Amino acid sequence: MAISIDDIKKLKELSGIGLTDAKAALVEVKGDFDKALQALRKKGVTKAEKKGDREAREGLIDSYVHSGRIGVLVEVSCETDFVARTDNFKSFVHEIALQVASMSPVYVSESDIPAIELKRVRNEASERVKNEGKPAEIAKKIVDGQVKKYFAEKVLLNQIYIKNEKQTVADFVKENIAKTGENLIIRQFKRIELGVNE
Repeated sequence: MAISIDDIKKLKELSGIGLTDAKAALVEVKGDFDKALQALRKKGVTKAEKKGDREAREGLIDSYVHSGRIGVLVEVSCETDFVARTDNFKSFVHEIALQVASMSPVYVSESDIPAIELKRVRNEASERVKNEGKPAEIAKKIVDGQVKKYFAEKVLLNQIYIKNEKQTVADFVKENIAKTGENLIIRQFKRIELGVNE
């Protein structure tokens, strides 16, 4: 079975691993690129989560203005000034700015949602489910699902990444943690739209 050098290079680029490991991953799944990438992503997520405990004090603030109507500022941290100055990191931060401009999130992560807002959305969902006369044993699951769906679009890390519908923004961050070898944290963002007051 011949493994294409292009596939090896592509896998290396997407996963942030060495050429030898990329080739081994492809050999393991008999050359199926998608399966190899999926397996490496699972491993990469584990590596990325371990890096999540490390302190990130360097980074970058990036801006993006779309057609003079939408402006975005984002702050993303990494561990070292060396990584902060790389083109890959700058590109990653800019992609986050594009995501914010395009998808208009309100919070970076679920932990940023105020308790009062979470309670309000849960109460509204509970009221709707009660009015629909759903059985109590499935009502809680329905409410949980509705709350999750409501915040999926409002929480940046939970949103579908605009350039890959098979990934969330959190997956995209983890992929870049694997590439850089450093903990990456989206600290904050500000989105301004002409004529819209938040």
